[in-house]
Amino acid sequence: MPSLAKCLALALSAVLAATTALRAQEPQDSLAERVRRAEEAIQRLEAQLAEQAQAKVQSRLRNTVELSGLILVNGFYNSGKTNNSDVPLQGDTLVPADTIGLPNGNVGATLRQTRLGVRVSGARALGAELSGELQLDFFGGQLPSIGGRTFPLLRIRTASLRLDWAHVGLLIGQEAPLVSQQNPVSFASSGFPLFSRSGNLWMWIPQIRLTTETAGSSRLGIQVAALAPMQYKAQGAFLTQPDSAERSKRPSAEGRLYFAWGSEETASEIGVGGHLGWIATAGDSLLQSRAVTADFRIAFGTHLVLSGEAFVGQALAALGGGGIGQDLGFGGLPVRTRGGWVQLDIRPSFAWELGGGYGMDDPNDEDFPATGNWEYLGRLRNVTYTGHLIVRPGGGLLFGGEFRRIQTTYQPGWLAVNHVNVYAGLAF
Repeated sequence: MPSLAKCLALALSAVLAATTALRAQEPQDSLAERVRRAEEAIQRLEAQLAEQAQAKVQSRLRNTVELSGLILVNGFYNSGKTNNSDVPLQGDTLVPADTIGLPNGNVGATLRQTRLGVRVSGARALGAELSGELQLDFFGGQLPSIGGRTFPLLRIRTASLRLDWAHVGLLIGQEAPLVSQQNPVSFASSGFPLFSRSGNLWMWIPQIRLTTETAGSSRLGIQVAALAPMQYKAQGAFLTQPDSAERSKRPSAEGRLYFAWGSEETASEIGVGGHLGWIATAGDSLLQSRAVTADFRIAFGTHLVLSGEAFVGQALAALGGGGIGQDLGFGGLPVRTRGGWVQLDIRPSFAWELGGGYGMDDPNDEDFPATGNWEYLGRLRNVTYTGHLIVRPGGGLLFGGEFRRIQTTYQPGWLAVNHVNVYAGLAF
């Protein structure tokens, strides 16, 4: 950014130039002509100042650094118990009602879905364009204190470096699974992406990914990736221990074939993929985590987008809640499951948009023993219905609301919860 002294010097130079030009005019020059030339000089000065004010921040290696983010305030209401108050994924997992006599409904507010981003670009290495990106939010939990959700912890969402040649790209970092490339529109649910545990395999996983793509406006691409093995289990507050997937001593493998066309607002894509991972058990035996997937994003002009994903497989909880967060069932065998989501987003103009969607995860009932009580955490089906409205007055300001109905089926019955989320944000 230019210093104040440089800006003043530039302004003084422009004024002197304009004054000299006026004095050099022939007597026959009219006063109106002189005013016009002075105004042009001022406009040039303003354009130069605006250009310098918008110059990109540079790192010590002269890379271009771009900062971005979203300050987001969410207010919410739940009609009943959920596994998480501000971003619910399912109806309560234990009992159909509280045993302490208090109402199940609740209201609250939070800012922990606020996001920060850094992008680095403008360099070359190994004959390729070199770039990197880091996305953070405050959804990493809460400090154990009376502040609760008002003392959130910072969390890495995604972080990656990229090398891009003419038709080949290499990504190393933490990103969504290769087989789950689409994202539903939601400002009410980004800490856990919308349709988590209802058909969205979203978990951000360390990986190395290779992409090759044909040239042209319509493109055919092939992707392969090796992912860090993961299991859907909690780790300690600081020290970590290997889980059963890591004890397999094998990375997970994924592949995807896609066809894409269009760009920016009209970008469209259809893809199919596969996932294969391993989970160690007692002795030397291994269980497989596997899936076949399909995904799509189809833009009908600039005002209508239809997107979604579908999968069928087993032991997929580590990909973001497949099997409704259940890897193993009766006898320690992998839980077989199927699911997916679809969303229609309509944007009549930049100022506002609306849409709705449906997500479902349906594990195989035979993979769970019949106990007949709520204490057993056998979730047999989870369905989410959503509708949203977003208003953007300009300047990065946005307002909106989202309604979500979640229906979770357990062996003794099912629970239904309504969630309403209103929000205000400032994107920068």
